[in-house]
Amino acid sequence: MRDSDVPVKTNEGRDEIEHRTRKLPPMLRSILLIVDGERSARHLRELAVSLHGPADALEQLEQMGLIASSAAVAASLAATPRAPAAASSGATSAPAPAASSASAQRYQALYALMSEAVREHLGLRGYFLQLKIERCASSDELAALLPELSAALAKVRKDEVAARIEAQFAAGA
Repeated sequence: MRDSDVPVKTNEGRDEIEHRTRKLPPMLRSILLIVDGERSARHLRELAVSLHGPADALEQLEQMGLIASSAAVAASLAATPRAPAAASSGATSAPAPAASSASAQRYQALYALMSEAVREHLGLRGYFLQLKIERCASSDELAALLPELSAALAKVRKDEVAARIEAQFAAGA
């Protein structure tokens, strides 16, 4: 993976976060958790080194199929024809294709806003909240976390900053 690539979690990566089926070493799991589709591979490598993780952590996660370059994901989605929605009824571990594009867009907007708010305003204090966000498979589940996120933001930021961020969520929701 090139330094300029932006890694994203695959469905398998999201499943691993939720179910821990592969029993990843704690350091690799921590690095998987901070892959958010916005940080470059270079930035993530720097974070991995600062966490005393392996220098090839991103490559290990990529080989396991837990992360991929966002460009590679976009290319594979463009090349793969859409199949009818015949997914198994019990698959809720990943943000699978939603019943409607509006629901999928709402999920993506809320996920991005919430992850960005945790990263920008809570930092490491928001680690467990970010885990909860990662486990959400629908926009309704994300919306249910909004009060908890708002409370956490109000603790670390002034109330007017928290109110401004909540207004962004309302617009995205």
